Formats: sequence, structure tokens, C-alpha cells
Amino acid sequence: MALAFPQTYYNDSGMAVLTLAKRHDLVETPERIVIVHDELDLPVGRLKVKVGGGLAGNKGLQSTKAHLHTDGFVRVRIGVGKPPGRQAGADHVLRRPGKSERADLDVTIEEAADAVELIVIEGPEPAMTRFNRASD
Repeated sequence: MALAFPQTYYNDSGMAVLTLAKRHDLVETPERIVIVHDELDLPVGRLKVKVGGGLAGNKGLQSTKAHLHTDGFVRVRIGVGKPPGRQAGADHVLRRPGKSERADLDVTIEEAADAVELIVIEGPEPAMTRFNRASD
């Protein structure tokens, strides 16, 4: 088991994921790779666990899929909400959240850590059951 924070640009994070996957013999078992990321398509503070599926324009996930040649990795999605008005998504996720958003995100980050722990111990299905229902 390893926990990593890529030192690449986010849009190139697939390079770091592939290097780590090779080091830990996970290339053939991408379902054992867990990516925690922000999600514009979820309201602030909502948490969802997902295996595979669409990438919703997320450049880091696109890079990961391109390097692993699969989208079969597990995702812990932390909602940051849609950008207001015409603000770019990148500007929205890089801005400092307001006080109430920060409080919501702090709780969600703790829940995300719990979700990762459950994924590692029991697999993604129990985590989806617990956390996806809790945030609906």
C-alpha cells in the first residue's frame, strides 16, 4: 500500500500514477488504484465513490487513463461545485474557498480519508454503498 501526492502538474498526473503503479505491481490491477480528486459536477461538500466511467473533462483523470490505458481505477470525488458565471473551472478549483465552504470541505476531506480506508480494507462496493448514499 502507498499514498502519493504527484509532484507533476495536475494535468500530467498520469505519469506519476503509472510510475507508482509499476513500482507496486498495480498496472494489471487498476481497480486497486484510488484517485482522490475535486469534482465540479458535485455540490460543495458532497462525496462520491466511483469505479471507471466518464472523465467529465478532468485533465488529471484523462492523463491517468491515457497512461494506464484504462479508466478502471477507483475515484473518490470531492464536490467543489460549479464555477459561478463565466469563471473557468481551473480558476474555480484553484481559488481559496470561503469560510463556510472551507468548513464543509474539511468535513468532506475527513470522509474521503474514511472512504479510502474502506476501499483498501473491503473494496470499492462497500465504500460506494456507504458514501454515495450518505451524500445523496
